[in-house]
Amino acid sequence: MLFFKSNRSPFLARRGMVASSQPLATQAGLFILMQGGNAADAAVATAAALGVTEPYSTGLGGDCFALFYEAKTGQITALNGSGRAPQALSLDLLKEQGLEGLPPYHAHTATVPGTVAGWCDFLEKHGTMPLAEVLAPAIRLAEEGFPVGPITAHFWREFGQQKLRNSFGGPALLPGGVGPAAGEIFVNKDLARGMRLVAEGGKDAFYKGELGRKVVEAVQAAGGVMTVEDMAAHTSTWETPISTVYRGMRVWECPPNGQGLAALLALNVLEGFDLSDQDPLGVERWHLLIEAMRLAFADTAWYVSDPKFFEIPLQGLLSKSYAAERRRLIDPAKAVLDRTRGVPVAGSDTVYFCAVDGAGNACSFINSISASFGTGIVPAGLGFAIHNRGASFSTDPNHPNALAPGKRPYHTIIPGMLTNEADGSLYGPFGVMAGYMQPQGHLQMLVNLVDDGLDPQAALDRPRFRIEGGRASGIVLLEQGLPPVVAGQLALMGHQIIPEVTGPLRNATFGLGQIIRRDPNGVLWGGSDPRGDGCAMGF
Repeated sequence: MLFFKSNRSPFLARRGMVASSQPLATQAGLFILMQGGNAADAAVATAAALGVTEPYSTGLGGDCFALFYEAKTGQITALNGSGRAPQALSLDLLKEQGLEGLPPYHAHTATVPGTVAGWCDFLEKHGTMPLAEVLAPAIRLAEEGFPVGPITAHFWREFGQQKLRNSFGGPALLPGGVGPAAGEIFVNKDLARGMRLVAEGGKDAFYKGELGRKVVEAVQAAGGVMTVEDMAAHTSTWETPISTVYRGMRVWECPPNGQGLAALLALNVLEGFDLSDQDPLGVERWHLLIEAMRLAFADTAWYVSDPKFFEIPLQGLLSKSYAAERRRLIDPAKAVLDRTRGVPVAGSDTVYFCAVDGAGNACSFINSISASFGTGIVPAGLGFAIHNRGASFSTDPNHPNALAPGKRPYHTIIPGMLTNEADGSLYGPFGVMAGYMQPQGHLQMLVNLVDDGLDPQAALDRPRFRIEGGRASGIVLLEQGLPPVVAGQLALMGHQIIPEVTGPLRNATFGLGQIIRRDPNGVLWGGSDPRGDGCAMGF
């Protein structure tokens, strides 16, 4: 085990724990655990509270994905709560309207929001408490108001003024025309009312009632083509999770259309290198991690798409033989910036949070409206923004991820879960939010946890790199805290480096992660990212 001086200690408890990017949201989930709820109940409560306290990142207008570890059976299930493109939206329509590509915040980027159905379906399968009880803490926060945290206030004001000021309905989430200041109490009675309708009527209240109608009206008023029929037809799906074994630990991800595949591909490549004697913050280690991630991105940029429209060779991509083939492409002394996808043998903004209950059930959950405030469209009287996840579609008609009616786009949001391969027991849920940083964060957190034996908080505190844009040839940003000489050495090896990223940009660039580890004796170790306002709490 390697020593790493963390900025703070992990939080330890036994009976239950929640970790999220907002203390009030963590508290909401913990309250549900203390009322007798399980990890699934706590996760949805946390998700709902985050929609109140961090509306630029998440809310009822977005999508969600989740992994659930059931202690009784040792089984892991994967929920895909992402929405589909409207039936009237196509590449031909874009051409008819004279649009070159798909503008990133256009109303056409609004796919059907999958969050509410995801919450309801997740609770129906894994929860123990009624939806109304689970949503109660979030409704109270919205109704009575909450004090806005410093980092939240910064991004609310920055992105709000860019996105909301001139968007349809956007000023409703921009008090004073600038957004709330740190310590200001923000009340959102519109959102409280909408959540009550969901609490009383379930997902039908959203997709087949007043809420869905207002979503459609707002999208259409802003130039989109979503219909009430698109809303009513929405369904979540339960998927078979994908996984790989990394040094005796099984790493679980949701399958495509999510990009969790990228983390597994990079881990498979990296497993062939001995990291044990390397300096964790040295050039040799960082070069290998960056190059493994580049190879993974080269594959996922092509293969991650809606599997209902394109057959993805997952078995071949995740095989150890394919990883060995890709590993041979890495030059230990030089960066390669023009990676291309392999051909295997067939065989933004976001919130991530996790919860573990006293019985050992665990939930890894992620909720998002894509870019900050999504499209910027805020339906009248609803108090939340509509996401722009459709911006992730390709407009190349020959690409697997090409825009098409009823199709789910490439999704950046990915929850992760770690189990012990020897006996299938839970290690814990983990995740790192922030667009294409997410699989890179998964890779780096797992190396910190598995190779270096760091506790969850120390693993999150360690400096990170980010390959910009999720591209195989992207620029590499380095966080402050890495020895300056390493940045220079990486540049000499051919990496395109931007060193010493600091300040508020650091938080948005390198993501906000949460990790909960469960020891065999039932003790829970929680970590929350120091780059955000959040915390891990247990009892």
